[in-house]
Amino acid sequence: MTKKNKNQPQKRLGRGLSSLLGDAAQLDATQDTADSAPGHISQQKFKMIAVELISPGPWQPRKIFDEAGIDELAQSIAQKGIIQPVILRPDENQPHRYQIIAGERRWRAAQRATIHEVPAIIQHFSDQDAAELALVENIQRRDLSVVEEAESYYALMSSHGYTQEECAEIVGKSRSHIANLLRLLNLPEAVREMLLHEKLSMGQARPLIGHPEAEKIAQQIIKEQLSARQVEALIRRSQQAIPTQKQEKSTDIRAIELQAQTNLGLNLSLDWNEGSQKGKISIRVTSLDQLDDLLHKIGVSTA
Repeated sequence: MTKKNKNQPQKRLGRGLSSLLGDAAQLDATQDTADSAPGHISQQKFKMIAVELISPGPWQPRKIFDEAGIDELAQSIAQKGIIQPVILRPDENQPHRYQIIAGERRWRAAQRATIHEVPAIIQHFSDQDAAELALVENIQRRDLSVVEEAESYYALMSSHGYTQEECAEIVGKSRSHIANLLRLLNLPEAVREMLLHEKLSMGQARPLIGHPEAEKIAQQIIKEQLSARQVEALIRRSQQAIPTQKQEKSTDIRAIELQAQTNLGLNLSLDWNEGSQKGKISIRVTSLDQLDDLLHKIGVSTA
């Protein structure tokens, strides 16, 4: 797992494509339009690449595409061409092929318009930079569902060792925004699918986190078209009706307990309520020496 050097200045990608490609390309990351033939981009700045030599990158955050929107874009491309090049990098595993960093909608629409080549800017990006840039570009366009955005943050954290704070710095969002989206990944897969396909909003889905009947309630929300406030009231009523019982700890919680026990050399228990985002840590010591050692590790002097 790779991670950027903490001693080096953190690269901000909040400006999107221009931050890595430079101003010479004159790309506007907030647009995804097909207009007249490329005019404001110098002919020397891009190459024409055959669509069959291009593939989506594995880091692409977007899973769902608006088919009607792509059809409209294809019609525009067929009439006026592509004004904004796609951004590619050479495929390291397949010579003479390329992977998309930005512009997958244009590439898909070009194929529907039976356009055989697309204008492209080719840059050599690392996997890490490619993942970051693809995420930033889609966020700037507001193209991602909350689930796709959350999965992208999780991928950056798990693959490249980023913290929530570092993810927030990269995409120009608050840490709480990152944390709230990541919590959605604790929903059952069926509920995440409802969010992905926009059958549920984030406000409707968030109260379901940690609820044992989340999928059943989600179906009720859709059927009865409940508002976010009505969902919160429904959850409160359902929780009052459920007898208090100790829930099984998740694999993630057990892994945290094990790591903490290994680092501290003490018996540690973590109880965490995903719904309320509150919890309790209990550490058992069996001697004065253990207590003194623990206090020393957390910076408490007993002298």
